[in-house]
Amino acid sequence: MNDWIEARRAEIDRALAGILPAPPECPPPVGDAMRYSLTAGGKRLRPILCLASAEAVGGDRALAMPAACAIELIHTYSLIHDDLPAMDNDTMRRGRPTLHVVAGEGMAILAGDGLLTEAFHLMAREPRIDDPAIASRKLRAIARVAAAAGPLGMVGGQAIDLACVTPDPSGRLAPPLDAAALETMHAMKTGALIRASAAAGAIMGEGADAQIDAIDRAAAELGLAFQIVDDILDIEGASADLGKTAGKDAAAGKPTYPARYGLDASRRMAAECLGRAEAALRGGGIADGRLLEIGRWIVERSN
Repeated sequence: MNDWIEARRAEIDRALAGILPAPPECPPPVGDAMRYSLTAGGKRLRPILCLASAEAVGGDRALAMPAACAIELIHTYSLIHDDLPAMDNDTMRRGRPTLHVVAGEGMAILAGDGLLTEAFHLMAREPRIDDPAIASRKLRAIARVAAAAGPLGMVGGQAIDLACVTPDPSGRLAPPLDAAALETMHAMKTGALIRASAAAGAIMGEGADAQIDAIDRAAAELGLAFQIVDDILDIEGASADLGKTAGKDAAAGKPTYPARYGLDASRRMAAECLGRAEAALRGGGIADGRLLEIGRWIVERSN
């Protein structure tokens, strides 16, 4: 399985290298800033999940590649903005200085905006096949990804997170999140885009509605598991391994699973997510084992 993941990661990196606009059409400062963050590496989990989902429903992953790349553009934009001084104020991401440290806050904001909008340009444009059925699938995938990236998903979850650590004008913080609110925040902030990655792949792979629904439900569990493990690694991981500053969530008093439940219970909860994901896939008749292998990779990862 590791060989398959590494092969897909290399395939995705090759595709990403050729999709961003270049001079003279794109001004070099913003183009360079976009490339700086996009080419910094990373797990490429979301595009890998997109391609795996296309294959799981018997589809051609080449048709899902534009959506996979677009989702990585959106994820990279979210990291750029998340690192800004107005958000997490972090200085290291993917093992190198964050973009606002290198290029300034203004250019970092513009680069993030550029990546987000270019993602939907890419999904609308590719694959360039004159087929009404594929056009319909592209529209469905765009709708899923757009909803996941916006105020109903990632942006909304980030807003909840920010409100938990940012005093209101009177100096008061929002009340601590209860268990349901913590799960909702993580489902929006992290889980929504992971979920949309899998659903978009299944859609572009021409999956049946029942297959798409099963993959969507499984990916919701994988997204929650990913965030729980991220919370654990923020406490236990080393900055050099994570590629970002460890311990920042705890220092900022952010709502996390270990803070609420403890480390051991959080580990159990991540494993339970994987069990529910397996049940969802089995119930939808998805026999391809790669999605579950990706789930195990999520739960067992060290960075």
